Formats: sequence, structure tokens, C-alpha cells
Amino acid sequence: MKTFSNKTAITLAILAAALYAISTPVSKVLLQSVSPTMLAAFLYIGAGMGMGAMMLVRNLRKHAKHEERLQRGDLLFVVAMVSLDILAPIMMMYGLKTCSAANASLLNNFEIVATALIALLFFGEAVTRRLWLAIGFVTTASILLSLNAEASFDTLDALSFSNGSLLVLGATVCWGLENNCTRQIANRDPMEIVTIKGCGSGLGALGIALVVGEPWPQLHYIAIIVLLGFVAYGLSIFCYTYAQRTIGASKTSTYYALAPFIGAIFSIILLGDAVTLLFMVASVIMAIGCWIAAKY
Repeated sequence: MKTFSNKTAITLAILAAALYAISTPVSKVLLQSVSPTMLAAFLYIGAGMGMGAMMLVRNLRKHAKHEERLQRGDLLFVVAMVSLDILAPIMMMYGLKTCSAANASLLNNFEIVATALIALLFFGEAVTRRLWLAIGFVTTASILLSLNAEASFDTLDALSFSNGSLLVLGATVCWGLENNCTRQIANRDPMEIVTIKGCGSGLGALGIALVVGEPWPQLHYIAIIVLLGFVAYGLSIFCYTYAQRTIGASKTSTYYALAPFIGAIFSIILLGDAVTLLFMVASVIMAIGCWIAAKY
């Protein structure tokens, strides 16, 4: 099993964040022409196909480093991983369709909360006082970001939650559980994991899209989505999995939290998403929470 130093693992986690960051604003644009489930499907198919090609090239090399293959005992985690990665991106795309890309980007940080709590409740990983504090900040920011655009601080009786934001939060909970499932098999070949995850989840989502009658995207859109999936999902998950081997699921997710901030900046600059007072307050609270989490 190939492992890295803590410094290298942290670098891989940050690289995973940077690669994933581009997916939200670009997906928001693609949703104008492609249905949500089809978009989710081809994003993951792109990740699986691209990583599968990389794995084939690696295996053909004479001096390729040996990686431990998945075993029969890993089947439960693989099935859970694939199933969650069918549901999560579909929820994300439907949520993104009705809320701003900047908000959706920052709400991705709720994955820190989901990953840490699931790691505690189901896998016995410790949650320190500092991480509990971070969870409080991130959760508060997520609540503010989930409020409808017309919400204000002085009209509390009018506050309500955005359905799109709630779908994004639901996606992060699925990814939090999926992170912990992936952690249980993180010592296996990351390329094999991403290939199975991408192709399995992508084909599953494609089947759902066809059953519900979503139209096929035009070929040039499929090519763009597949490429985006390979870069933003495939390579990102690949780096994330390697990072988890050394620093664990909860720690990796804290560095991965840079992705939402990068995505939000891209969304504001490229898409012109509005920067409201509520958004700025939530962003500051979210940043504090992520900083605390990264230091725990």
C-alpha cells in the first residue's frame, strides 16, 4: 500500500479541494442545457472512465507500484459507497438548479459536520472539543446560507428555508457517510475504487434518468460533462483517497473544505452571484469554523 507523509497527504487533500471547486459553477451553467440527473450521471461516468484509463496505463507499466486490490470482504462498503454516490450528486444537481452556485459551494462545507459525526457514531473516531466547536460554527453558517433570499435579521417570523439549499445539505450528508465508507477501504487501490465508484454510480444515475424520462444531452455537452467529471470528481476523489490513508476521513475533510470557498469565489466572479449581507456573515462564520476544524 502506497502511503505519504502528513505534509504530502495534506497537499493531496488541498489539491482534491481545488479540483472539485470548479464543478459547482460549471455545473450551474450546464444545468441550463442538461437535466440534473443526466448531469450527475455523466459527471461520475467521466470520473470512472478517466480513472479506469489511468489504471490501465499504470498496470501496463513494467515498474508499476503494487496496489492492494479490493477483497470480497469490502463488498458491503463498495455497495454503500456506490449507492450513496448515486443519490448525493442527484440531490446536489437538483439543489444547485434552484439556489445560487455561491451558496451551494459554501454549503458543501456541511460535509465536515456529517463526516465527523458519522465517523463518531458509526466508526468510533474521536471528536475533540475543538472539532465540536468547528461543527457549531459550520452548522450555524449552513443554517444562515439555507435561508430564503428574502430572509432578513429583523423579520424572524418570515424566515424560511430554501428547498434547493436543503437538497444540497442532504447531498453533503450522503457524502459524509460515503467518506467514512471509503475510509474503511482506503488501503485498497485508489484508482480501482474511483473507477468502480464512478462507473457504478454514474450508470446507476443514468438508469434513473432514463426511467424518469430525462432527455439525453447533446453530444458536445456529454463530452464537456465527462471531462469535467474526470477532473473535478475523478482526480479529486483519487487525491482525497490517498490523503485519507495518512490523516483519516475527518482530517482530510477539513482541508477539503477549501473547495467550497474557491467555488464560491469562482461563482461570484464568473456567474455574478449576489453577495448579500446574510451571505457575507455566513461566509465569515463558515471560515472560522473551517479554520478551527483544520487546526484540531
